[in-house]
Amino acid sequence: MCANRRASLYPKARRARLILPPEASRIADDIRTMRIRGAGLIASSAVRALQIAARYSSARDAEGFVNQLSVAARVLLKTRPTAVSLPNGIRYVMHRVNEAKAKTDSVAETKSAAIKAADDFIELTRTAKERIGKIGARRIRSGDVVLTHCNSSAAISILTTAWKQGTKFKAFCTETRPRFQGHLTARALASVGIPVTLILDDAVRYFMQETNTVLFGADAITANGALVNKVGTSMVALAAHEAHSKVFVAAESYKFSPETMIGELVAIEERNPSEIISKEKLAKLGRVKVRNPSFDVTPPEFIDLIITEQGIIPPLGAMLILQDVFGVLTPEELREYQTYRIDET
Repeated sequence: MCANRRASLYPKARRARLILPPEASRIADDIRTMRIRGAGLIASSAVRALQIAARYSSARDAEGFVNQLSVAARVLLKTRPTAVSLPNGIRYVMHRVNEAKAKTDSVAETKSAAIKAADDFIELTRTAKERIGKIGARRIRSGDVVLTHCNSSAAISILTTAWKQGTKFKAFCTETRPRFQGHLTARALASVGIPVTLILDDAVRYFMQETNTVLFGADAITANGALVNKVGTSMVALAAHEAHSKVFVAAESYKFSPETMIGELVAIEERNPSEIISKEKLAKLGRVKVRNPSFDVTPPEFIDLIITEQGIIPPLGAMLILQDVFGVLTPEELREYQTYRIDET
Protein backbone atom coordinates (compact mmCIF):
# COMPACT_ATOMS: atom_id res chain seq x y z
CA MET A 1 0.00 0.00 0.00
CA CYS A 2 2.79 2.40 0.89
CA ALA A 3 5.78 0.72 -0.71
CA ASN A 4 7.10 3.98 -2.11
CA ARG A 5 7.19 5.66 1.30
CA ARG A 6 8.68 2.64 3.04
CA ALA A 7 11.37 2.58 0.39
CA SER A 8 12.69 5.87 1.74
CA LEU A 9 13.72 4.07 4.92
CA TYR A 10 14.47 0.69 3.40
CA PRO A 11 15.23 1.19 -0.32
CA LYS A 12 15.10 -1.95 -2.42
CA ALA A 13 18.68 -3.08 -2.68
CA ARG A 14 18.97 -3.83 -6.39
CA ARG A 15 22.35 -5.37 -7.18
CA ALA A 16 23.22 -5.00 -3.49
CA ARG A 17 24.22 -8.34 -2.06
CA LEU A 18 25.32 -8.60 1.53
CA ILE A 19 26.17 -11.69 3.49
CA LEU A 20 25.98 -10.67 7.13
CA PRO A 21 29.36 -10.81 8.88
CA PRO A 22 29.59 -13.94 11.07
CA GLU A 23 29.15 -12.02 14.34
CA ALA A 24 26.08 -10.16 13.03
CA SER A 25 24.64 -13.40 11.66
CA ARG A 26 25.05 -15.05 15.05
CA ILE A 27 23.21 -12.17 16.70
CA ALA A 28 20.35 -12.46 14.19
CA ASP A 29 20.12 -16.20 14.83
CA ASP A 30 20.19 -15.67 18.61
CA ILE A 31 17.29 -13.21 18.32
CA ARG A 32 15.31 -15.55 16.08
CA THR A 33 15.79 -18.57 18.36
CA MET A 34 15.16 -16.54 21.55
CA ARG A 35 18.64 -17.04 22.96
CA ILE A 36 18.49 -13.25 23.17
CA ARG A 37 15.36 -12.31 25.15
CA GLY A 38 13.76 -9.17 26.47
CA ALA A 39 12.57 -6.42 24.15
CA GLY A 40 15.26 -3.94 25.14
CA LEU A 41 18.08 -6.44 24.67
CA ILE A 42 16.55 -7.63 21.40
CA ALA A 43 16.51 -4.05 20.08
CA SER A 44 20.03 -3.15 21.15
CA SER A 45 21.37 -6.48 19.86
CA ALA A 46 19.72 -5.99 16.47
CA VAL A 47 21.16 -2.49 16.25
CA ARG A 48 24.57 -3.84 17.22
CA ALA A 49 24.28 -6.38 14.38
CA LEU A 50 23.36 -3.57 11.98
CA GLN A 51 26.38 -1.61 13.17
CA ILE A 52 28.64 -4.62 12.52
CA ALA A 53 27.19 -4.89 9.01
CA ALA A 54 27.96 -1.20 8.49
CA ARG A 55 31.55 -1.59 9.64
CA TYR A 56 32.17 -4.54 7.32
CA SER A 57 30.45 -3.03 4.27
CA SER A 58 32.67 -2.95 1.19
CA ALA A 59 30.48 -0.43 -0.67
CA ARG A 60 32.37 2.18 -2.68
CA ASP A 61 29.76 4.93 -2.55
CA ALA A 62 27.03 6.16 -0.20
CA GLU A 63 24.18 4.76 -2.28
CA GLY A 64 25.72 1.31 -2.39
CA PHE A 65 26.35 1.45 1.36
CA VAL A 66 22.73 2.36 2.13
CA ASN A 67 21.52 -0.42 -0.18
CA GLN A 68 23.73 -2.97 1.57
CA LEU A 69 22.63 -1.77 4.99
CA SER A 70 19.00 -2.03 3.88
CA VAL A 71 19.53 -5.71 3.10
CA ALA A 72 20.92 -6.24 6.59
CA ALA A 73 18.01 -4.28 8.08
CA ARG A 74 15.48 -6.49 6.28
CA VAL A 75 17.17 -9.65 7.57
CA LEU A 76 17.09 -8.34 11.13
CA LEU A 77 13.48 -7.12 10.89
CA LYS A 78 12.35 -10.65 10.04
CA THR A 79 13.91 -12.24 13.13
CA ARG A 80 11.15 -11.23 15.58
CA PRO A 81 8.11 -9.64 13.87
CA THR A 82 6.28 -8.71 17.08
CA ALA A 83 9.06 -7.10 19.11
CA VAL A 84 8.26 -3.46 18.34
CA SER A 85 11.50 -2.28 19.93
CA LEU A 86 13.49 -4.10 17.24
CA PRO A 87 12.06 -2.29 14.19
CA ASN A 88 12.05 0.97 16.14
CA GLY A 89 15.79 0.51 16.73
CA ILE A 90 16.39 -0.29 13.07
CA ARG A 91 14.31 2.76 12.08
CA TYR A 92 16.35 4.94 14.41
CA VAL A 93 19.58 4.02 12.62
CA MET A 94 18.26 3.89 9.05
CA HIS A 95 16.55 7.28 9.37
CA ARG A 96 19.85 8.88 10.32
CA VAL A 97 21.73 6.99 7.62
CA ASN A 98 19.34 8.28 4.98
CA GLU A 99 19.65 11.80 6.37
CA ALA A 100 23.44 11.55 6.07
CA LYS A 101 23.23 10.20 2.52
CA ALA A 102 20.99 13.13 1.53
CA LYS A 103 23.79 15.51 2.58
CA THR A 104 26.83 13.74 1.18
CA ASP A 105 28.01 11.19 -1.38
CA SER A 106 30.86 10.16 0.91
CA VAL A 107 30.65 6.52 1.92
CA ALA A 108 32.96 7.23 4.89
CA GLU A 109 30.66 9.94 6.27
CA THR A 110 27.53 7.86 5.71
CA LYS A 111 29.13 4.85 7.39
CA SER A 112 30.22 7.06 10.28
CA ALA A 113 26.62 8.27 10.68
CA ALA A 114 25.40 4.66 10.85
CA ILE A 115 27.95 3.69 13.48
CA LYS A 116 27.21 6.74 15.61
CA ALA A 117 23.44 6.27 15.36
CA ALA A 118 23.82 2.66 16.52
CA ASP A 119 25.99 3.75 19.46
CA ASP A 120 23.44 6.42 20.38
CA PHE A 121 20.53 3.96 20.33
CA ILE A 122 22.39 1.35 22.38
CA GLU A 123 23.22 4.04 24.94
CA LEU A 124 19.54 5.05 24.96
CA THR A 125 18.49 1.49 25.79
CA ARG A 126 20.96 1.40 28.67
CA THR A 127 20.11 4.76 30.21
CA ALA A 128 16.35 4.28 29.71
CA LYS A 129 16.41 1.12 31.81
CA GLU A 130 18.33 2.84 34.59
CA ARG A 131 15.98 5.83 34.52
CA ILE A 132 12.90 3.58 34.65
CA GLY A 133 14.46 1.76 37.61
CA LYS A 134 14.83 5.00 39.57
CA ILE A 135 11.34 6.29 38.70
CA GLY A 136 9.56 2.98 39.25
CA ALA A 137 11.33 2.19 42.51
CA ARG A 138 9.33 4.99 44.13
CA ARG A 139 6.14 2.98 43.52
CA ILE A 140 7.36 -0.07 45.45
CA ARG A 141 6.65 0.04 49.18
CA SER A 142 8.08 -1.95 52.08
CA GLY A 143 5.79 -4.89 52.78
CA ASP A 144 4.63 -5.18 49.14
CA VAL A 145 4.29 -8.56 47.47
CA VAL A 146 5.07 -8.09 43.78
CA LEU A 147 4.21 -10.61 41.10
CA THR A 148 6.10 -10.65 37.78
CA HIS A 149 5.50 -12.51 34.52
CA CYS A 150 8.20 -13.32 31.96
CA ASN A 151 11.57 -11.53 31.90
CA SER A 152 11.93 -7.77 31.56
CA SER A 153 15.16 -5.89 32.22
CA ALA A 154 13.15 -2.72 32.92
CA ALA A 155 10.94 -4.46 35.48
CA ILE A 156 13.99 -6.06 37.09
CA SER A 157 15.65 -2.62 37.22
CA ILE A 158 12.68 -1.24 39.19
CA LEU A 159 12.70 -4.06 41.73
CA THR A 160 16.45 -4.27 42.22
CA THR A 161 16.72 -0.48 42.53
CA ALA A 162 13.95 -0.42 45.15
CA TRP A 163 15.64 -3.21 47.10
CA LYS A 164 19.04 -1.50 47.03
CA GLN A 165 17.37 1.67 48.32
CA GLY A 166 16.24 -0.26 51.40
CA THR A 167 12.66 -1.16 50.41
CA LYS A 168 11.84 -4.62 51.72
CA PHE A 169 9.33 -6.69 49.79
CA LYS A 170 8.73 -10.19 48.42
CA ALA A 171 8.31 -11.37 44.84
CA PHE A 172 6.41 -14.09 43.02
CA CYS A 173 7.79 -14.99 39.58
CA THR A 174 5.81 -17.12 37.15
CA GLU A 175 7.78 -19.79 35.32
CA THR A 176 6.48 -18.35 32.03
CA ARG A 177 6.16 -21.45 29.91
CA PRO A 178 7.06 -22.79 27.45
CA ARG A 179 10.50 -21.09 27.43
CA PHE A 180 10.69 -20.47 31.21
CA GLN A 181 11.81 -16.85 30.99
CA GLY A 182 10.55 -16.41 34.55
CA HIS A 183 13.51 -18.45 35.78
CA LEU A 184 15.78 -15.65 34.56
CA THR A 185 13.77 -13.05 36.46
CA ALA A 186 13.76 -15.14 39.63
CA ARG A 187 17.53 -15.60 39.45
CA ALA A 188 18.15 -11.88 38.86
CA LEU A 189 15.97 -10.82 41.80
CA ALA A 190 17.35 -13.46 44.15
CA SER A 191 20.92 -12.44 43.27
CA VAL A 192 20.47 -9.12 45.11
CA GLY A 193 18.72 -10.69 48.09
CA ILE A 194 15.03 -10.25 47.22
CA PRO A 195 12.93 -13.12 48.66
CA VAL A 196 11.59 -14.86 45.55
CA THR A 197 9.05 -17.64 45.08
CA LEU A 198 8.81 -19.30 41.67
CA ILE A 199 5.23 -20.33 40.82
CA LEU A 200 3.40 -22.17 38.07
CA ASP A 201 1.70 -19.96 35.50
CA ASP A 202 -1.52 -21.79 36.28
CA ALA A 203 -1.26 -20.82 39.97
CA VAL A 204 -1.40 -17.04 39.43
CA ARG A 205 -4.98 -16.64 40.62
CA TYR A 206 -4.23 -18.74 43.72
CA PHE A 207 -1.29 -16.52 44.71
CA MET A 208 -2.97 -13.26 43.71
CA GLN A 209 -4.70 -13.22 47.11
CA GLU A 210 -1.24 -12.68 48.64
CA THR A 211 -0.19 -10.11 46.01
CA ASN A 212 -0.82 -6.37 46.03
CA THR A 213 1.26 -5.30 43.00
CA VAL A 214 1.81 -6.81 39.55
CA LEU A 215 4.73 -5.60 37.45
CA PHE A 216 5.04 -6.37 33.75
CA GLY A 217 7.57 -5.45 31.13
CA ALA A 218 6.40 -4.71 27.59
CA ASP A 219 7.11 -5.88 24.09
CA ALA A 220 4.89 -3.13 22.69
CA ILE A 221 2.53 -0.39 23.83
CA THR A 222 -0.23 0.68 21.46
CA ALA A 223 -1.56 4.20 20.92
CA ASN A 224 -4.55 3.54 23.21
CA GLY A 225 -2.35 2.21 26.02
CA ALA A 226 -2.91 -1.52 25.49
CA LEU A 227 -0.02 -3.80 26.38
CA VAL A 228 1.44 -6.41 24.04
CA ASN A 229 3.52 -8.78 26.14
CA LYS A 230 4.36 -12.44 26.74
CA VAL A 231 1.35 -14.72 26.36
CA GLY A 232 -0.38 -15.11 29.71
CA THR A 233 0.03 -11.45 30.61
CA SER A 234 -3.62 -10.70 29.97
CA MET A 235 -4.73 -13.56 32.23
CA VAL A 236 -2.45 -12.34 35.02
CA ALA A 237 -3.83 -8.81 34.58
CA LEU A 238 -7.38 -10.14 34.68
CA ALA A 239 -6.66 -11.97 37.94
CA ALA A 240 -5.11 -8.78 39.35
CA HIS A 241 -8.13 -6.75 38.26
CA GLU A 242 -10.44 -9.19 40.03
CA ALA A 243 -8.33 -9.05 43.21
CA HIS A 244 -7.94 -5.25 43.12
CA SER A 245 -4.14 -5.53 42.88
CA LYS A 246 -2.24 -2.66 41.25
CA VAL A 247 -0.87 -3.33 37.75
CA PHE A 248 2.26 -1.47 36.63
CA VAL A 249 4.00 -1.70 33.26
CA ALA A 250 7.68 -0.83 32.71
CA ALA A 251 8.21 0.29 29.10
CA GLU A 252 10.92 2.28 27.36
CA SER A 253 9.63 4.90 24.94
CA TYR A 254 11.06 3.01 21.96
CA LYS A 255 8.59 0.19 22.66
CA PHE A 256 5.59 2.35 21.77
CA SER A 257 4.17 1.37 18.38
CA PRO A 258 3.70 4.24 15.88
CA GLU A 259 1.74 2.00 13.50
CA THR A 260 -1.13 1.83 15.96
CA MET A 261 -1.66 5.58 15.66
CA ILE A 262 -3.32 4.89 12.32
CA GLY A 263 -5.18 1.76 13.34
CA GLU A 264 -2.59 -0.88 12.43
CA LEU A 265 -2.59 -3.96 14.66
CA VAL A 266 0.61 -5.31 16.18
CA ALA A 267 1.33 -8.74 14.69
CA ILE A 268 1.18 -11.61 17.19
CA GLU A 269 3.96 -14.08 16.54
CA GLU A 270 3.14 -17.79 16.68
CA ARG A 271 6.13 -19.99 17.31
CA ASN A 272 6.96 -23.61 16.52
CA PRO A 273 4.73 -26.17 18.29
CA SER A 274 7.89 -28.10 19.23
CA GLU A 275 8.37 -25.59 22.07
CA ILE A 276 5.25 -27.12 23.64
CA ILE A 277 5.33 -30.78 22.60
CA SER A 278 7.78 -33.00 20.75
CA LYS A 279 6.91 -34.32 17.31
CA GLU A 280 6.88 -37.85 18.71
CA LYS A 281 4.35 -37.03 21.43
CA LEU A 282 2.25 -34.99 19.03
CA ALA A 283 2.11 -37.91 16.59
CA LYS A 284 0.66 -40.10 19.35
CA LEU A 285 -2.23 -37.67 19.81
CA GLY A 286 -3.51 -38.22 16.30
CA ARG A 287 -5.10 -35.33 14.44
CA VAL A 288 -4.36 -32.68 17.03
CA LYS A 289 -3.34 -29.17 16.04
CA VAL A 290 -1.02 -27.13 18.27
CA ARG A 291 -0.86 -23.34 18.38
CA ASN A 292 1.85 -21.47 20.25
CA PRO A 293 1.34 -17.68 20.32
CA SER A 294 4.19 -15.79 21.96
CA PHE A 295 2.19 -12.72 22.99
CA ASP A 296 -1.25 -11.49 23.94
CA VAL A 297 -2.88 -8.09 24.38
CA THR A 298 -3.91 -6.64 27.73
CA PRO A 299 -6.53 -3.86 27.49
CA PRO A 300 -5.66 -0.48 29.03
CA GLU A 301 -8.48 -0.68 31.59
CA PHE A 302 -6.52 -3.47 33.35
CA ILE A 303 -3.42 -1.25 33.69
CA ASP A 304 -2.99 1.38 36.42
CA LEU A 305 0.10 3.12 35.09
CA ILE A 306 3.01 2.85 32.65
CA ILE A 307 6.51 3.68 33.87
CA THR A 308 8.77 5.11 31.13
CA GLU A 309 12.15 6.83 31.21
CA GLN A 310 10.27 10.07 30.56
CA GLY A 311 8.04 9.65 33.60
CA ILE A 312 4.88 7.87 34.72
CA ILE A 313 1.78 8.04 32.53
CA PRO A 314 -1.70 6.54 32.57
CA PRO A 315 -2.37 4.12 29.70
CA LEU A 316 -4.30 6.80 27.80
CA GLY A 317 -1.16 8.95 27.87
CA ALA A 318 0.54 6.58 25.39
CA MET A 319 -0.33 8.90 22.51
CA LEU A 320 1.70 11.67 24.17
CA ILE A 321 4.79 9.46 24.30
CA LEU A 322 4.34 8.50 20.66
CA GLN A 323 4.05 12.13 19.62
CA ASP A 324 7.12 13.02 21.68
CA VAL A 325 9.23 10.23 20.16
CA PHE A 326 8.00 10.35 16.57
CA GLY A 327 6.54 13.85 16.36
CA VAL A 328 3.11 14.88 15.10
CA LEU A 329 2.98 13.08 11.76
CA THR A 330 0.48 12.91 8.94
CA PRO A 331 -1.17 9.54 8.18
CA GLU A 332 1.07 9.26 5.10
CA GLU A 333 4.18 9.82 7.21
CA LEU A 334 3.03 7.35 9.83
CA ARG A 335 2.62 4.67 7.19
CA GLU A 336 6.34 4.99 6.51
CA TYR A 337 6.85 3.20 9.80
CA GLN A 338 4.94 0.10 8.66
CA THR A 339 7.93 -2.24 8.49
CA TYR A 340 6.20 -5.43 9.55
CA ARG A 341 5.06 -6.09 6.00
CA ILE A 342 8.03 -4.80 4.02
CA ASP A 343 7.70 -5.68 0.34
CA GLU A 344 10.45 -8.21 -0.33
CA THR A 345 9.79 -8.50 -4.07
